[in-house]
Amino acid sequence: MTGLRVDLVSEHASPLATLGGADAGGQNVHVAALAIALGGLGCDVTVHTRAEAPHLPRRVSLAPNVEVEHVRAGPAAPVPKDELLTYMPSFAARLRRRWAVRAPHVVHAHFWMSGWASRHAQPAGVPVVQTFHALGVVKRRHQGVADTSPSERHAIEAELAQRVDHIVATSSDERSELLALGADPERISVVPCGIDPAMFRPDGPVAPRRSRRRAPRHRIVTVSRLVPRKGIADVIAALPGLPDAELVIAGGPPADQLDADPEARRLRELAEAAAVADRVRLVGALPRPEVAALLRSADLAVCVPWYEPFGIVPLEAMACGTPVVGSAVGGLLDTVVDRRTGLLVPPRQPEAIAEAVRHLLDNPSLRRRMGDEGAAQVRQRFTWEQVARSTLEVYEQLCDRRASWAVPA
Repeated sequence: MTGLRVDLVSEHASPLATLGGADAGGQNVHVAALAIALGGLGCDVTVHTRAEAPHLPRRVSLAPNVEVEHVRAGPAAPVPKDELLTYMPSFAARLRRRWAVRAPHVVHAHFWMSGWASRHAQPAGVPVVQTFHALGVVKRRHQGVADTSPSERHAIEAELAQRVDHIVATSSDERSELLALGADPERISVVPCGIDPAMFRPDGPVAPRRSRRRAPRHRIVTVSRLVPRKGIADVIAALPGLPDAELVIAGGPPADQLDADPEARRLRELAEAAAVADRVRLVGALPRPEVAALLRSADLAVCVPWYEPFGIVPLEAMACGTPVVGSAVGGLLDTVVDRRTGLLVPPRQPEAIAEAVRHLLDNPSLRRRMGDEGAAQVRQRFTWEQVARSTLEVYEQLCDRRASWAVPA
């Protein structure tokens, strides 16, 4: 169905944002890449995201057939996403006025607050599709009192799970969590996240390694937002058992701002305490092409979050031909094929991380075989074009169903 008007709603995760901050990561990549791929399939796509600066243009062209619309709701300044709920009525009101002028064929909400706003602004006859990206019940299970989500989150997510027209989950693990919230299994489709195969591929520029004398023989890379749940501290704790490896950590603020970042300071202090500071480098946020070059330079990528709804970085690493040591949680259970494209370990266990990394570092032929199989698997199943086609099938089925309901018997 070419010409389908699709409005993506992503209240805090702008597709135009610089990645690496506390609230800028995988969802931003997902929304931007999905929008661009849908536009490439002939859809007319608008992404609605909250304006975080006073002088942003109302609409910005992102790609052919894709525009980003900045919605004025709350202060025109960055606001932590866990503090945004109070501005969602204003966000929904502006969506309602926009859609009264030009209603889309389908609305696809990303994150729970976007779902709340989309449901409250939903035009008659227009289906709302929901992708949660993360569920509050899972976050609370793993973070406990450290979870700063609004108290209303759990009830809102449960209501969305039961009432939206369709849910696009990103992993089989998320589907199970949604069923526990009361979602109808007939209204859930599992569509993974994806990668850009032109950027993330085995051949291409490779980031240089340090040339100093006695440089570590091996390089381990972690690409992540700098938040505790990503498990970077567990990788640092594993390093004493890996004396021939350096750890390069990409993510967080730009390199010249790392000294002011609390989590970056904490990770450096942990490295000092473990006597591995000379083998730990934080390089800050990197442009996407440099992320690919860094992953290609690594012997291994280590992605060991405590929990992870999906996790795009393991896919990007595998697409570059780099095997992954990942934690056996969430979406990694779907993407990292244990003992074929990498090794899965229990979360929050540095000893298990060290054992898995040591096994792969000591077996270069196994690493090469895993890297080759991972790259082939990602190209077969996890490109953004494939993700967009599967998502478009969901939209078209919903629109066809609505059209059949509108035909008199």
